[in-house]
Amino acid sequence: MSGSKIEPEHCTLQTCSLDYAKIDYVPSLTANATYLSIFAIILVAHLGLGFRYRTWGFLAGMFCGVVLEVLGYVGRVQMHYNPFKFNPFLLYLLCLTVAPAFLSASIYLCLGRMINAFGAEISRFKPRTYAFVFVFCDVMSILLQAVGATIAGGAGDDYKDVNAKKIRDKGVHVMLAGLAYQVFSLVLFMVLWGEFCLRASRTPVEQKAQEFEKLRSSFRFKAFQFALWLATICIWIRSVFRVVELNQGFGGPIANNEPSFLVLEGPMIIIATGALAVFHPGYCFAGNWDAANWSLRGKEKGIEGEQTL
Repeated sequence: MSGSKIEPEHCTLQTCSLDYAKIDYVPSLTANATYLSIFAIILVAHLGLGFRYRTWGFLAGMFCGVVLEVLGYVGRVQMHYNPFKFNPFLLYLLCLTVAPAFLSASIYLCLGRMINAFGAEISRFKPRTYAFVFVFCDVMSILLQAVGATIAGGAGDDYKDVNAKKIRDKGVHVMLAGLAYQVFSLVLFMVLWGEFCLRASRTPVEQKAQEFEKLRSSFRFKAFQFALWLATICIWIRSVFRVVELNQGFGGPIANNEPSFLVLEGPMIIIATGALAVFHPGYCFAGNWDAANWSLRGKEKGIEGEQTL
């Protein structure tokens, strides 16, 4: 621009260098539009399955998470046409940062039913204890990530402004704390879930919940356990990637490397949400989803009149 200063919000790809953009590359239209389409299909699948099998608690987390994924990729598609605009960047940053935490909440809610299917007596803790602890961790993670993304995104467009940089760095640190907390929660969840699986494998069949014996031996139920593990590990991999990314800051090499993003962000969440659509808990519990429920009042297994999720 021949020495004159131009506000980044007024820039276009024809008038400004990418030095003024929110990221140092133009997001791929093909890749991001593909991910957007896949998440839209997964969203419809989870809505249909959730209403079909009335898995309301599981559906709530999945719905929120996948909707945010869709919105996040809408932002990235918009950034393909103009990577200088603030609103698409904030949409992408906030939605894709927070979305997996909602998906984790749905996974956490499933563990209580898994425990009841084997027998609550086998577990070290009550099913509702797992749900309360990990959903609380998830809420804290969501709040930290959302607040951090809002602070960082609202720091302004002038990357040479010292005060703006301080605000942006503060937001990144808050986001990083939320993501690190999510990684820790997922690791703790997998450790406790693994410990329960070990207990269950060592428990004689006659000491397990007899009413669910047929369910436990079914392919559906075993497939669901595999899908739940796969989804958890994929979300964990994605979260570790984002922790490393944010630790370098928005100007770091990972944050400005789209190939790594396209491998370790979108596909991990597609695998997680896709696996839990193919092996949906409502289908895999074969009519036992409500029977295996846990109650907020402390009595395990769904009882008419109890408040359940």
